[in-house]
This record gives sequence, C-alpha cells and structure tokens, in this order.
Amino acid sequence: MTPVELSLKGKVAVVTGGSRGIGLATARRFVEAGAQLMLTSRKAEALEEAAASLGPTVGWFAANAGEPDQAEACVAATLERFGALDVLVNNAGTSPYFGPLVELDVPRANKTVQVNQTAVLVWTQLAVKAWMAEHGGAVLNVASIGGYAVEPWIGWYNVTKAAVIHLTRQLAGELGPAVRVNAIAPGLVRTDLARALWEPGEETVAGRLPLRRIGEPDDIAKAATFLCSDAASWITGHTLVVDGGALVTPGTAVGP
Repeated sequence: MTPVELSLKGKVAVVTGGSRGIGLATARRFVEAGAQLMLTSRKAEALEEAAASLGPTVGWFAANAGEPDQAEACVAATLERFGALDVLVNNAGTSPYFGPLVELDVPRANKTVQVNQTAVLVWTQLAVKAWMAEHGGAVLNVASIGGYAVEPWIGWYNVTKAAVIHLTRQLAGELGPAVRVNAIAPGLVRTDLARALWEPGEETVAGRLPLRRIGEPDDIAKAATFLCSDAASWITGHTLVVDGGALVTPGTAVGP
C-alpha cells in the first residue's frame, strides 16, 4: 500500500491569526508540506518574527481579520507576491466577553460576530473571487467544539462558532466542485486565547479527557494539513472534531 502524502507542494496559502497559537503551528506544518505562505494578523512585529522563524517562503501582511478593506488588501498582496491563493485558513478569532448572555453588551457581541463569523465569509468571498473560482482551492475554517455545547461563560463565543460550522456547510454546497470548504472544531488547546480556561486547572481538565491531556496547537495543525491537502480531495462540508475525546465526556466541552 502506498502511504498517503500530506503535500502542499506548489500551493500558496493564507493563514489568518497566523502569528501565534494554532495559526502559527498550522503555518509551520504547511511550510513543511511544501507550501508558500502569507501570514496575517493585527500586529506587524509579531508577524515579522513569526515569518522569519518559518523561512524565506513565508511573507506577512498586517491586517485586522474583521476589517473587510484590510482583508482585501491582504489578498491582493498575496497574489502580487506569490501569484496564487490556493488555500485559505480562517483561523483568526476573538472572545472579548466572559460571562452570561443576559449581561453581554452589544459592542462586544458585534465584535465577536465580526471577527469569528463575518470575517470567515468575507475572506472566503475574496479568495474565491480573486483566484479559487477559476483555479480551484481549499478553505479551512477554525470553529470549536463549543459550537456543539452549552456552557455558562463563553456562550456567545460558542454561538459564533456554531455559526461557523453551519457556514462551512453552506459554503461547501455553494462553492463545489472548484472549492472545498471544511472546518476543524478544536477542543481545549494550549493557546493564549484559551489561557483562562486551561491554566487554572489543567491537570483536572486533562484528567477528565479520555486521552488525558489538553491539546497542543500542533494537534490542530496536523489535522489542518490533511484537510487542505489532496489527501482530503473528496471531503467537503465536514467539521472535524479534534478534542481529545471531550465531546464524549460530560462537562468538558470547552473550545480553543
């Protein structure tokens, strides 16, 4: 039997939220798989450092994922530098509110939707219109197992991630066969965004999981590489849960 090769050789990818955590780990795996890459996030200094650590096939462009004009500028810069945009990873996310929904203010509610949900649509629209509709491509959205769960403190974040899961299905139905659209739903991963969820009681949380550890960014990155490679060429509209078994364990469904 011939082994499956997770190759992205000859592909150009854009990873939003790419300067740290899941985004940076995914970028590293993509480069190892042969991709050229444009990293993007809000802070230029962090992007420059991340890109330098990945090598000469990686560029960077500072952009707020939730601002459509900045997204458009990043896509244009990618095409100008690399001449293609074959893979888009919508990884950028935010969670500015921690508490019950009845106390959630509209500005923070809107910001969460803008970055976690609307940006997924906008970046995908831009990538498809600029390149993928004619040349084909793959879009990967980073959702969360929170999109399948009810939790007391990150409910609005989870609502937006549930929307991403359905948006993935909708886009897959509309954009095939030229463009595949999938998502990953991480469980609790050791990232800065999720620090308040894992740091205070990591051993306790990990002990409740069947695999007895919280996730690492590279756990998600490896799955992302598979879904964006030709090894997954007959997969679209799917959300892959990567959670160490959290969804089969009551009381542990927290996202990244």
